Amino acid sequence: MSTYAELSSIHDIERDRHIPIEISAPQNAQNCTQIQPCKVAFIGAGYRVEHTQYQFISTQLNQLDYLTVAIGHELPSDPPLSVEGNLYETRMENWQRGAKTVSVVRDYLAPKFPNYDFDHLTLIGHSNGGDISALLGNSDAQYVNTIITLDHRRVPLPRTNKINILSIRASDYPADPGVLPTDAEQQQYGSCIVKIAKSRHNDMSDYGPNWLKAHISKIIDGYVKNIRCDKLQKI
Repeated sequence: MSTYAELSSIHDIERDRHIPIEISAPQNAQNCTQIQPCKVAFIGAGYRVEHTQYQFISTQLNQLDYLTVAIGHELPSDPPLSVEGNLYETRMENWQRGAKTVSVVRDYLAPKFPNYDFDHLTLIGHSNGGDISALLGNSDAQYVNTIITLDHRRVPLPRTNKINILSIRASDYPADPGVLPTDAEQQQYGSCIVKIAKSRHNDMSDYGPNWLKAHISKIIDGYVKNIRCDKLQKI
C-alpha cells in the first residue's frame, strides 16, 4: 500500500475547517490512466473511531485497483453527537456536515488525481460514517455510484436503481425502522443486505477480531466483483 503522506489534510476555506484524510494508492497504480481511470472509494469512520483504523478495507481495495481516501469527519471543536431525542433529527447537523466534507474532499482531489474516476465514487461508511453515506445517496449528488455501509443504523438507504447498495449488518443492534430496504425493495432496486452472525457493531474496524475483518473483506471483495447477493449472504 502506497500512501500520500503529504496530503494528510485538506483546508476547507469556506468553513475554515482542516479535514484529516489518508490516501492510499492502488497496488498497480501504473495501470490507472486518464483514458482508463481507476475507481475511487471514500471511507467514513464510525463516531470516535480514527479514520485511519480501516486499513483492512483500504488495503483490500488497493489490491482491487481502487484509490482509497479515508476521511476524518469529527474534529475536537465539533459538538458531540446527539444521544437524546429523535436521533434522526438531532444528528442531522452532523450528517449534513459530513456530506459537505465528502463533497469538499472530492472537489479538491479530483483535479489532482486525473487518472482516477471521482465521478462514480464508492462510499464506504461504518456506523455514523454509513449514515453520512446514506444521506449523500439520498441527495442530488450525482457522483455517488456505490454505497457500502457497515452497520449504520439511522439514515434510510436510498431506494433507487441508480446507486449500488450493500449493507453489512452486525448482530447486536437493530437498525431503526425504515433504514434497511425490505425484501421486496431489495428485489426491486437490486440492493443487498448481509448479516454476519455473532458480530458486534463496534468491532467493524481494525480494532475488531481477525475473523470478522476477514468475513467483511470477503463480502466486499465478492460484491465489487459482482457476485450475487444470495451467494454473499452464504459466505
